[in-house]
Amino acid sequence: MTQADIYALTPLILLAGGSVLVLLAGAVKPGRYLYGLSGGLIVAALLYSLLIQRGAVMPGLAVTPFTRFFALFLNSAGLVALLLAAGYNRRRGIIGEEYPATLLFALAGMWTACAATDLLMLFLGLEAFTFGFYILVAIKRESVKGGEAGLKYLLNGTLSAAILAMGMALLYAATGTLKLSGLAVAANHPEPLFLVGGCLALLGLAFKLSLVPAHLWTADVYQGAPAPVTALLSTASKGASLAALLLLLPLFGTWHGLHDLLWILALLSMLAGNFAALLQGNIKRMLAWSSVGQMGYVALALVATQSGGVRAAVYYMVVYSAAGLASFGALSVLSDKYELDTLDHYRGLGYRCPLAGATLAVAMFSLAGIPPAAGFIGKFGVFTAALRGGETALALAGILTALVAVFFYLRVVVMLYMKPAQDVAEVRSIDYYEILALSLPTAATVMLGVYPQPLLDLLTIILNR
Repeated sequence: MTQADIYALTPLILLAGGSVLVLLAGAVKPGRYLYGLSGGLIVAALLYSLLIQRGAVMPGLAVTPFTRFFALFLNSAGLVALLLAAGYNRRRGIIGEEYPATLLFALAGMWTACAATDLLMLFLGLEAFTFGFYILVAIKRESVKGGEAGLKYLLNGTLSAAILAMGMALLYAATGTLKLSGLAVAANHPEPLFLVGGCLALLGLAFKLSLVPAHLWTADVYQGAPAPVTALLSTASKGASLAALLLLLPLFGTWHGLHDLLWILALLSMLAGNFAALLQGNIKRMLAWSSVGQMGYVALALVATQSGGVRAAVYYMVVYSAAGLASFGALSVLSDKYELDTLDHYRGLGYRCPLAGATLAVAMFSLAGIPPAAGFIGKFGVFTAALRGGETALALAGILTALVAVFFYLRVVVMLYMKPAQDVAEVRSIDYYEILALSLPTAATVMLGVYPQPLLDLLTIILNR
């Protein structure tokens, strides 16, 4: 390995090595400074991701424009989640080094998954960040709901890891290679064993994306996990999983069964997610079920891969993540000592806590696909790609479910601004790092809605290489 290779791996070294450093520093001297140290490491990884220009750096890993883009995207989400957690954990007396160290470890796993060039590194990256979330979901040891959520996520995650590993093992058995490039060549003349392995791998990734039928863990885990953890779990983990799925898509070649499988996953996810969200009175469960529907739109775009669907899927994931970080960030700030679960708890809070209320409202408009928020451009791109690809029936189903979603998203805005205030929770002043954590995704949501072309052009360049 040359010096240039080590330089290209610097973001991974900063994140993985930083995780160990934070653990050691916390063992010597616990304190709030660990969040600042972790934030500095994430910012350094972001800057290096902008600067590096390198291809293959070691067996199984390569730094490409694809890797750099997803590294910037995922590390930005991680930075926002860290800023949210700094205030959230302080108010709840969680001052240990476990949270920032585990978050860095999860981000290192995401980077590895996005840079993978063989099945082994892809699996290690996916399971590394999933392992980090096992810890983060149950980080509040005194919380019964948190422990239950952590256990459910662990059990479901273990099953999905086994399915994913079995799928990759069958791919190796059918081809004799772990390299993604070699598997893509074998996809031109696939054997039945190869296709079975590919389908199992896709099902394993469906768990991480919360696609039906691998979605049943989502609502319980989102509800039980701390709001900053849910913010990261609902955005960055899905972004990394989408990157892994895009790396695996060429393995299916021209097999029409992939189209049919994604078609079914997209339809079921859009229907189940949006209609189940209608029935929820708990805001975190509502957002959990709606995320199932949102991932259905991503799958809808991937059905039309030949008509710009991949670009539409990645753009939609970015704008969904910005809105997801904003929404769960607002929930984190609005909940002080206790979680505000039901929609009734948010009555009038838009007036009593203007910044958090406005952030949540903008996020709801984006998730609902209402212009000028970025979600409108995202949905327009997804449906346009589907219609151009001849998927008229699936596009119409997506449009109808999107109209259904408008109701439960706007219901939150109604509670914030159009209902009399209830003295459910005391409203406190917002810390400067919470202001930054709310402002960043909100600004991204507005900017990507008003001026989306630079990101769309960038995605065109990256995905065509």
